Amino acid sequence: MVVMETPCQKIVWDLVPAIRASLATELVKKGQSQAASAKLLGIAPSAVSQYISGKRGYRIEFQGETKEMIEKLAQDLIENKADDFVVRMCQICGSARGIEKNINRGCGSSESENKTVELNESDSRTGEPNESDNKTVDLNRSDNGTM
Repeated sequence: MVVMETPCQKIVWDLVPAIRASLATELVKKGQSQAASAKLLGIAPSAVSQYISGKRGYRIEFQGETKEMIEKLAQDLIENKADDFVVRMCQICGSARGIEKNINRGCGSSESENKTVELNESDSRTGEPNESDNKTVDLNRSDNGTM
């Protein structure tokens, strides 16, 4: 039996937790407590603690436009200016995947470009990042090369 990991699985298991981890880290860097950060993100304080400590969501490091979008959303959350949180999360996800076009209409696009991100695999015994085993994942393609 062939088991394929779909693009949606990769997004849910790797990308969304990484976005949340980056948002939690950014909120704390901007002076929010872990409890306040959790409330702003609508998640448990223990999740914020795990994001900040690198036990969860640490596998992707964002750069460029995606990082700027995360920083801006964090600031807007602090200033209570993020009424469009879900839309902006989708936009960040789209930016990370390289599908900025038409994101406001929903997540995903048939016009997406191929986008890969490098993931750090963790040691299965300790859960710690294993820098020597980086994994590049194409978030737009399934294992057979199709969407």
